[in-house]
Amino acid sequence: MSLALVLGGGGFIGGHLARRLKQEGFWVRVVDIKGNHEFWEHPEICDDYVCGDLRDPVLVGQVFTPPSHSPDTPFTEVYQLAADMGGAGYIFTGENDANVMHNSALINLNAVHEAAKNRVGRIFYSSSACMYPEHNQLDPDNPNCEESSAYPANPDSEYGWEKLFSERLFLAFSRNYGLDVRIGRFHNIFGPMGTWAGGKEKAPAAMCRKVAESDDSIEVWGDGLQTRSFLYIDECVEAVLRFMRQDGFPGPVNIGSEEMVSINQLAQMAIDISGKDIAIANLGGAEFEQKYGFPCPMGVRGRNSSNQLFREKMGWEPSLPLREGVARTYEWIAQEVESQAKAAT
Repeated sequence: MSLALVLGGGGFIGGHLARRLKQEGFWVRVVDIKGNHEFWEHPEICDDYVCGDLRDPVLVGQVFTPPSHSPDTPFTEVYQLAADMGGAGYIFTGENDANVMHNSALINLNAVHEAAKNRVGRIFYSSSACMYPEHNQLDPDNPNCEESSAYPANPDSEYGWEKLFSERLFLAFSRNYGLDVRIGRFHNIFGPMGTWAGGKEKAPAAMCRKVAESDDSIEVWGDGLQTRSFLYIDECVEAVLRFMRQDGFPGPVNIGSEEMVSINQLAQMAIDISGKDIAIANLGGAEFEQKYGFPCPMGVRGRNSSNQLFREKMGWEPSLPLREGVARTYEWIAQEVESQAKAAT
């Protein structure tokens, strides 16, 4: 039996990925700082769930140790998804910069060291589109996120700078220690079974929640003209596995959709799916800062995945229309909102 290790498997992408690996017949170990996955029972996603802090090198050394039934078999596939991160309200206010950089860097330093030391089969590192230069993403209609545009570096957030550092860290271990790495740059992954409230949710989940909770209007941060692309979780997992299991190309490569929309268009899509008559209330500038006490965290004006390199190397690309993914996500979040409301009464 092949062994898989998913660091950050208690999170959104990690949980979906671990579940897929277990369905494929892998023996799966999940490690996460959370005591459990919020939406799945442990047997659904793994054979061994370890609750622990990956900033601790002793803990990381322990979780890279093969299970007792295969003590001499290194992990075939390792997925490093653990990070200190969240949506725009967490990343772009500046209040969490030190923790984001310190915590994520420590996790990656520990993970890459133990992966090389234990001679794992292959390791995937989840980078982010946030590492692309801000100056290439000022035009909402024509952002440039081709992989080759990464340098000269100028990410718009400390989160992006840490991701760029860690990409170089994994590639350095590949050169110096022969570690077989794969580096994917995620572009806004979304779908059911993930964070949908509390400040760390991403834009699709936030829009779906706001619509599900409202009958008159929803607040959208900024002018809503900033553009993004969003990749549904099932297609993300498929892309990761195809990339991980091909030989000879370590990346970095974009993992995302090329269907770009404005944030207002995303909000309207959720409204249309709900069937409600709801208005969009954009809030930014001084009015936003007066209400929330910090500048409106919008990020870059435009960002869209460029999939040419992925198509060339993998012979495949995501194809699910954004609306269908949002419809599936809205249905799930609406059920969560209703269940939470019933539990509160």
